[in-house]
Amino acid sequence: MADLAKGSKKLLNAWAFYDWANSVYPLVISSAIFPIFYEALFSDRDHYIEVFGLNLKNSALISFVTAGAFLMVALFSPLLSGIADYVGNKKSFMKFFCYTGALSCIGLNWFSLENIYVGLFFYFFGLIGFWGSLVFYNSYLPDIAFTEQQDAVSAKGYSLGYIGSVILLIVNLAMVMMPDIFGITGNTKGEAAMKAMKYSFVMVGIWWIIFSQYTYYFLPKGNKNIDRKVTKAVVFNGFNELKKVWGLLEANIPLKRYLISFFVYSMAVQTVMLIATYFGSQEIAWESASQSQTGLIICILLIQIIAVIGAILTSKASEKFGNIPTLIVINCFWVILCSAAYFIVTPNQFYIMAALVGLVMGGIQALSRSTYSKLLPETEDTASFFSFYDVTEKIGIVIGMCVYGAIDQITGSPRLAIVFLAVFFVIGVLLLNRVPKKEA
Repeated sequence: MADLAKGSKKLLNAWAFYDWANSVYPLVISSAIFPIFYEALFSDRDHYIEVFGLNLKNSALISFVTAGAFLMVALFSPLLSGIADYVGNKKSFMKFFCYTGALSCIGLNWFSLENIYVGLFFYFFGLIGFWGSLVFYNSYLPDIAFTEQQDAVSAKGYSLGYIGSVILLIVNLAMVMMPDIFGITGNTKGEAAMKAMKYSFVMVGIWWIIFSQYTYYFLPKGNKNIDRKVTKAVVFNGFNELKKVWGLLEANIPLKRYLISFFVYSMAVQTVMLIATYFGSQEIAWESASQSQTGLIICILLIQIIAVIGAILTSKASEKFGNIPTLIVINCFWVILCSAAYFIVTPNQFYIMAALVGLVMGGIQALSRSTYSKLLPETEDTASFFSFYDVTEKIGIVIGMCVYGAIDQITGSPRLAIVFLAVFFVIGVLLLNRVPKKEA
């Protein structure tokens, strides 16, 4: 169909709806069902496994694999973004990573300790697919929305994502808790629950593919809409584009300082999101394995529901007080949460912590994305600029996950790692204060 005009309601809704399609991955796979499934595999192994020639704690292993996936995305996304801007077909790249991630989710159906390398392979490429598609998804924001629309549509995307992912998670929760109602059987209730979790992974992949079609139908092919072939020169041109973007960042002090602060606090935000369930399953005094599974999923649901409210409140606060001051307050709140996490032991304490995390989790993500978009100079090469944003985030996650994994492996407990993340938020606050007040 013909491209819709920039700023049109239908185009903005189509863009935001991709959050509905893909947010089931970070919720079901990264945060809820998969971590519980992964922990259950080690129920009789004391959390350790021989893999890659090392005796690794399971949560440290998944942290290092996660870091490796993010490192690969960080290395390749700038190059691919430059090619996408040159050829004008970033929607094709977005589709490729989307389908890679979705099919990898389906592949997690075969995850087991006996097939640990196959399972880690699918987990690895699920991460690459999800985050790789976001590089191109985020780069569409300044193309489809005017500056004054970007905060609202960014928040709308996250809100749709939270709502859609919660719907699927509720269905998956019912499958895990009452597998017999869904016709899922096993020799024991625990075995049936594990099978239900595997079916949940398949459902995530199917959901992601089906609902993304609405977004693909309305999004333009790219901002150039021309037919250019990818040659060797174009590949190297991608690196040249990055050099030009870096040169522009050197001259754009507000954008450069904001990116540095985002690099620091984002590594902590994303690490907390990725390891929260592993922390809860190992460090909270649940009465039984069944209560642990149910309690952890309830916590994740609580975070998602409150995050919708948090994203909306953050958008309103940024309109009144400005983006940077709002981000500073949110980062200060994160410092308190990470410090308090060291002392939580009981399920009720964990529920309260989950509610408070949800309040600031959605807000800091939505506002960080729209703040960067607002600070961009006038340019058509938005994919190249957003690749810097995504690389900054990914490298931060690599560092954050490696720090978490190393402390967890050495001490046998992630509590000190969580406290250490508070330091990143403190530094983030100090760096945000250096962004010129006029821009803030």
